[in-house]
Amino acid sequence: MKWAEIIKKKLKMDQCIRRIDWYIIKKFLGTYFFAIALIISIAVVFDVNEWIDKFINNKAPVKAIIFDYYANFIPYFSNLFSPLFVFIAVIFFTSKLAENSEIIAMMSTGLSFKRLLRPYMISAAIIAALTYGMGAYVIPKGNVTRLDFEDKYKKKKKKEYVRNVQVEVENGVIAYMERYENYNNTAYRFSLDKFEDKKLVSHLTAKSAVYDTTTIHKWTLKNYMIREMDGLKETITQGDRLDSIIKMEPRAFLIMKGQQETMTSSELSEYIDRQKRRGFANIKEFEIEYHKRIAMSFASFILTVIGVSLSSRKVKGGMGMYLGVGLALSFSYILFQTVSATFAINGNASPFLAVWVPNIVYAIIAIYLYRKAPK
Repeated sequence: MKWAEIIKKKLKMDQCIRRIDWYIIKKFLGTYFFAIALIISIAVVFDVNEWIDKFINNKAPVKAIIFDYYANFIPYFSNLFSPLFVFIAVIFFTSKLAENSEIIAMMSTGLSFKRLLRPYMISAAIIAALTYGMGAYVIPKGNVTRLDFEDKYKKKKKKEYVRNVQVEVENGVIAYMERYENYNNTAYRFSLDKFEDKKLVSHLTAKSAVYDTTTIHKWTLKNYMIREMDGLKETITQGDRLDSIIKMEPRAFLIMKGQQETMTSSELSEYIDRQKRRGFANIKEFEIEYHKRIAMSFASFILTVIGVSLSSRKVKGGMGMYLGVGLALSFSYILFQTVSATFAINGNASPFLAVWVPNIVYAIIAIYLYRKAPK
């Protein structure tokens, strides 16, 4: 009889704890999405107010403004500031629980602080998976449309040309162009050198080379000359036009502002590997973007631990003080990430370290606050 009562009590306690888990998960995710809706709505109002004159002057269609721009603006900025929304959500509802003595009541049932963290971490895992999935595969596709809209109606940032490009097309084949014009897909003063055993065996020059955007790797050479060397023997071929397959695409060297944001993570990985093989050095922004998507997902766990550890204690000042501290910490995290990325782009810092150092620093803060949290 005694054992039956103990088992019955344990089952009731387990049931109670499961209810607490679901209660916290629902509160966390509900507050998170509410914070997104509220802050992004305000951001959209400010953005409309700032750019409405440009949209009208450039005759942007209302349909394009809504579906091409804002339909992609909202998920992009929601994901970009996800760490901020996580912090706000955790601090807002946890400090409310603490203020109403609900956390004390939960822990009086025998629930430890470590066990209390479980539903928070489950919620953080859901947010992390959503953040990564959106940032790695969904948002890049929308960014193509959003950036095209901005180029056409808003800022006109697109880079239209590049000078003095040298690219290793494949092993032993080097391409050079004095200038590439994006508006007509044309490279001027184009040359292609082929080496075998470090010896030049073929040298092609052309007044211009036009890239065919309807197919892959097809270039039309105009006013060309090909010199082929075989020991002391040399053969020269000339002509007005030659259709040629050259394993090179303009996007390999014509890097536009925000181009890395239009690629999925798998496309970024392939692009980085390909550019490294070709000896193309200007890929730091692409490496940072690739690592940032993973790092931001892990940030959900780190900032959740910091938020719960800070706001689970009932103190004078309550929610207002915690929200102030939380906003300061989350903004400092985003600023830290931006500054470290800038150092990596403009200096010699590793893109991997630049992205992960903020997470490491804030993980140390999270461990310290967790140890100081009420047990």
